[in-house]
Amino acid sequence: MLSALVIFSSIMPAFAQDGFLAAPAQKGDFWVCPAAETAIYSVSGVSVGGGVVLAYGSRASFGFKAAWFFDTNNALDALELNLLLRYYLMSGTPIAGPYLQLTGGPCTFFDKKESASMPAKWGTVSAGLAFGWRFLLGKLFFAEPSIRAGYPFIVGAGVSGGVHF
Repeated sequence: MLSALVIFSSIMPAFAQDGFLAAPAQKGDFWVCPAAETAIYSVSGVSVGGGVVLAYGSRASFGFKAAWFFDTNNALDALELNLLLRYYLMSGTPIAGPYLQLTGGPCTFFDKKESASMPAKWGTVSAGLAFGWRFLLGKLFFAEPSIRAGYPFIVGAGVSGGVHF
């Protein structure tokens, strides 16, 4: 997965030059971004999942992120519902390049060993910091590989693709 992200990150700038993926001079501030991620919630295994981000803003963005993670050891699934604050480190129009993102909110766990895991019996507060890079893909679309660290997860990585409105 990490090697795929490195390859993807290195070839995307070549496509985003003045060709068919050239970025527009103006775009909207509202964006939606579905994502696929992996996260390590314990040293015993990796969780995989996906989610969606809804946010508003250009240089600094705020929004909401919801993600569901399946434990590969089939023991404990997680639901993260986070508020986010994102800041792009490079200025310019349109906004692209590296960013830092703070997230925080509830994280609920679902124990698969229980006969009925709904509703979940326990949860905690989730907080984290992510570093990513936004690559523009034409007038409306973008791709974003990212890595993150925080609590209750240890580390995570993902790739997302979105659209501006």
